[in-house]
Amino acid sequence: MNFVALLVYPLLAQAAESSPAPAASPQATLLKLMQAGGWVMIPLLVASIITLTLVLVCMFSLRRGTVVSRRFMETADALLRKRDYLGLIAISNRHSEAVARITSKTLDFATKNPSAPLSAVREVAEAEGARLASNLNRRVTYLADIATLAPMLGLLGTVVGIINSFGVLANNTSQPRQMLLAGGVAQALVTTAAGLIIGIVAMVFYSLYRGRVASMISDLEAASSHILNTLVIQQQRRQERSRVLEGGEV
Repeated sequence: MNFVALLVYPLLAQAAESSPAPAASPQATLLKLMQAGGWVMIPLLVASIITLTLVLVCMFSLRRGTVVSRRFMETADALLRKRDYLGLIAISNRHSEAVARITSKTLDFATKNPSAPLSAVREVAEAEGARLASNLNRRVTYLADIATLAPMLGLLGTVVGIINSFGVLANNTSQPRQMLLAGGVAQALVTTAAGLIIGIVAMVFYSLYRGRVASMISDLEAASSHILNTLVIQQQRRQERSRVLEGGEV
């Protein structure tokens, strides 16, 4: 059973008590109320499944070790001091951290274009860092989208359900109108309850993961700046040494 259905069920059970229906098992009552929600319950169930999937994916993928690790930074510092750029590229290609990808792209460009200005090397690092940061933000942005769309879908289902309830009320004169209207409105509110709960759950986890992503991006920027500044300093020293040697030869 879907986890959102478990959260919605207490509210739906109260609605079922107010409707003129015979007693039934919880599973049958829940299924009946889901059906009463109409076709809007289908996209809401899909949204709840997507929400659960995104929550689990972010839980396992948004870890600091996937962005920056102390082991890689220590290895990178040691190889940069030795100016073993090819070795660092090989090490970076074997690591899955985001900072390793930035290091690999930057060093690959710098080694293949030794005469490139330092501003171009910095642009390569910044572009790759911006791409990885965008990927991190995109994972949690989907939760915000669901938090916005789910209540709107629930409200749409409620409006459609109330319209149908008034149609039944106009065509049925054998039962008291108050009972028909109360039962119809209670069933129509099923989609509102489902949409609100899905939206609340998605927004709670979006707020939680958004803070974590911001912290991870900050760590990534700090680690990338450290590696890039070390590389830039070494490039400047090499260029100065080259100019001194050329001046001595002249």
